[in-house]
Amino acid sequence: MIELDGVVRVYGGRRVVDGVSLVVPTGALCALVGSSGAGKSTTLRMINRLVPMSAGAIRIDGTDVTTVPVEALRRRIGYVIQSIGLFPHWTVAENIATVPRLLGWPRERIAARTDALLALLRLDPDSYRDRYAHQLSGGQQQRVGVARALAADPEILLMDEPFGALDPITRDALGAELALIHRETRKTIVFVTHDMDMALKIADIVAIMHEGRIVQQGAPLDILERPADDFVREFVGRAAIGLKLLALRHVGESMRPGLAAAGEPVDEAAPLSEALSQMVMRRTDRIPVRDAEGAVTGSVVLADLVRRA
Repeated sequence: MIELDGVVRVYGGRRVVDGVSLVVPTGALCALVGSSGAGKSTTLRMINRLVPMSAGAIRIDGTDVTTVPVEALRRRIGYVIQSIGLFPHWTVAENIATVPRLLGWPRERIAARTDALLALLRLDPDSYRDRYAHQLSGGQQQRVGVARALAADPEILLMDEPFGALDPITRDALGAELALIHRETRKTIVFVTHDMDMALKIADIVAIMHEGRIVQQGAPLDILERPADDFVREFVGRAAIGLKLLALRHVGESMRPGLAAAGEPVDEAAPLSEALSQMVMRRTDRIPVRDAEGAVTGSVVLADLVRRA
């Protein structure tokens, strides 16, 4: 668990982080969201002591980070940034092995860990382990950066706008892969982004920062349904809040059991936004719903989605 308690950082007499308090439970993915200059990255960097605190306290599993030697602290924490910083004259495998090699892992263990991480990040080990950075796309480089951060199996992963420089399609794909990695590894992750839509899709906890302070924190649905003030309402996209709510709720929540409808069924676990999209494309006000075994169990109706939104 990561605890930030009244954390302050002062630059040139100005509080760029102003009394931030936040708890990230073990195994949770927390997104720090806000506009440029809100203090997100500075807050993140204080967790692994890349930036010193001016006041307050940060604890990991109850231990104050300032009482732990920096090297020991950072061995527990993986760190991913936007400018990936792969070593250009090293292969992908050598880049991923950077920290395990420093820790003295046996060669066989490093090789096995490298291949496992490449497979997890959807990079075929046989095809990618011997490539160099210039032979990879931006998205592939970022995947290698994530693999390198996970190589020594850290307890915590800090990610500072890692996908910000990528095109929207690649960014969305990597966001989905990060969510999958989180589900499979249950690492504690703090993810800094200005992309509110991604934060709402992948995070367990969203903390919205403005002028150095957290103005609201909570589960994505709580923030969409109960924005704390006009700033939060505008930041999450006032005009599109209804559609975003549909993207976070599932078809099964609005299904009418036993109601008949024609056409290809939609999955119970699919987001309601997918059901709405299918209705628009098919020009219908209802579509059938199937369960995990493929059996049709009912239908979802347009009028219900409108009420949900």
